Amino acid sequence: METIHQIVVVTGASGGIGRATAIAFGRRGATVALLARGQAGLDGAAAEVAAAGGTALTISVDMSDSAAVDAAADRVEKELGPIDVWVNVAFTSVFAPFTQIKPDEFARVTAVSYLGYVYGTMAALHRMGARNQGTIVQVGSALAYRGIPLQSAYCGAKHAIQGFNESLRCELLHEHSGIRTTMVQMPAVNTPQFSWVLSRLPKKAQPVPPIYQPEVAARAVVFAANHPRRREYWVGGSTAATLLANAVAPGLLDAYLGRTGYASQQTSETRPSDQPENLWEPEDANADFGTHGAFDARSTPRSAQLWASHHHGVLAVGAGVAVLGIAAATGILLGRQVRR
Repeated sequence: METIHQIVVVTGASGGIGRATAIAFGRRGATVALLARGQAGLDGAAAEVAAAGGTALTISVDMSDSAAVDAAADRVEKELGPIDVWVNVAFTSVFAPFTQIKPDEFARVTAVSYLGYVYGTMAALHRMGARNQGTIVQVGSALAYRGIPLQSAYCGAKHAIQGFNESLRCELLHEHSGIRTTMVQMPAVNTPQFSWVLSRLPKKAQPVPPIYQPEVAARAVVFAANHPRRREYWVGGSTAATLLANAVAPGLLDAYLGRTGYASQQTSETRPSDQPENLWEPEDANADFGTHGAFDARSTPRSAQLWASHHHGVLAVGAGVAVLGIAAATGILLGRQVRR
């Protein structure tokens, strides 16, 4: 594997996709600044980055605090050097029907999961702009295009990031800037969030299958960071199918998700009344939850679609045919589901 000598900032780096991404950069020899709230999670991530061959700096910061984010960026440049890559991953969420989410909870999700990306991007641009170089990667989701039930606050934040990033990208192109921004749309991923998210569901929350391991997402982020001229990357066949179906038949997809979206996001196990709630305070402040969630047995460590995305030029013609086939097949399937 090629060794790189980059200064990389990863937000939400104490667990899940952020942690896997930090480790992946560390494996390539990068110096990685890990930003998150929970110190135990940060310490665990730093140890794994070092074990992988990288250098780590941990900074405990709440991404909803713009001044704190800017101060963290200052510290990175003073202690490590100029930031080459900034990866926005940090988020929080609430699993509940919209009518059961309190206003301050919705605001909190928005402040972390959307404004945290805005503040991180501002901090990165402020420093990259002086050098006219650098890359910003926004970790998104299929839910940036397609809202699903029980995740209205999270879906709203991801939609907002999508629009914000497109606007920023246009401005950078207008300015002929040397700074690049790209977005990576993720599928369902086996992260610890399902064990600590604030939930009002009767059963335990789960990712909508098929489920991918965080390392799949991390590989996509590292690739995007080093190939940022592409405006967007899709990870996982389920992401591609969802976005294509939404483009072709969004109304049918509304009906389909209205029927299936509640059950597909819950296991058969009753949610414990004392489940941790990571919304206001970090659950990994004193205990390290690691990179993976509770669904290892049901998660895949690879994605053929991700390989195809990385070899976009080679597979352009074949991919175009496949896209039409997937769209047609998905439309037929959704039509059958709705008619049942």
